Amino acid sequence: MAASHPDQGWSLLCNGVLIFEDTGELLPDGRVVAPRRPVTVAA
Repeated sequence: MAASHPDQGWSLLCNGVLIFEDTGELLPDGRVVAPRRPVTVAA
């Protein structure tokens, strides 16, 4: 890991990928991987 900022909700990996606390990602080529949030079912 190149940089970690849990207080801000993100980490920078050594391959240039930004990973966000909500599981989203920003790839070095500018593509975005949408957050993968769990689906909750109301009772």
